Amino acid sequence: MPPILVRHASAGDRELWAGTDRERPLDDRGREQARTLVSRLAPFRIDAIYSSPAARCVETVEPLASERGLAVVEREELGEERQRHDGAELLRELAEQDVVVCGHGGLEQALRTPRKWRKGAAFVLDEKLRITGEA
Repeated sequence: MPPILVRHASAGDRELWAGTDRERPLDDRGREQARTLVSRLAPFRIDAIYSSPAARCVETVEPLASERGLAVVEREELGEERQRHDGAELLRELAEQDVVVCGHGGLEQALRTPRKWRKGAAFVLDEKLRITGEA
């Protein structure tokens, strides 16, 4: 099974957060979306979980990682500043692996079949980075 691409869950309004955006955590809705991700991805084999280092991305996949006994591997390439080029390259490198990749809005542009995605969405990809379904 190729990668599953996840957009971070709800993290409130960027403009209302007083700290650095990279440290902005999930809100209550986002924490619920993260917990739900565990059951939504239960049918899938997952060998590794990669995430942007932004707190909201890591927090989105932490419950899944805990359930699977995996570490969340933070990758700078998946950060908002680098995702368009470096994140796309990382996705190509992982294209035939059973992994979850969590990033930000905009990373979906790296796909061969980009589609607007909402916070907390998960797309199942094929080896050519085309969306084959939602998880």
